[in-house]
Amino acid sequence: MQVILLEKMANLGQLGDVVKVKDGFARNYLIPHGKAKRATAANLAEFEKRRAELEKAQTAALAAAQEKAARLDGLTVQITQKAGVDGKLFGSVTNIDIAEALQKQGFEVPKAAIRMPQGPLKVIGDHPLKVALHTDVVVTIIVSVLGEQ
Repeated sequence: MQVILLEKMANLGQLGDVVKVKDGFARNYLIPHGKAKRATAANLAEFEKRRAELEKAQTAALAAAQEKAARLDGLTVQITQKAGVDGKLFGSVTNIDIAEALQKQGFEVPKAAIRMPQGPLKVIGDHPLKVALHTDVVVTIIVSVLGEQ
């Protein structure tokens, strides 16, 4: 299916690009979330009328993400979990736990923005993690997992 991107998408394209994606991805994700429209002649004409407005909104979102990144970059978040004597946690620290800890410190970060390439944290210690606030803005935070008996 051919769609017009209404915002910049990582690994897909820029604002206004007409890209071919799988039908299910377009129907179930891109179109319902307002990230794309079907590439018809009418939608192309409407997009060209709204291009300046969409570019302005995208620039504003990027500026807001960069401002938030300046405050968030290098931040240390402490999370306490029950752990054994060998330093392994009885549970694990997930992106939900990290998002809640960031919210307590005054940062509203969606759990999907927290990148955990090795999966949930299962040992105590300091773990650097990436937070993607925007497709162009990625910051590093330190998650310090503390153990309690």
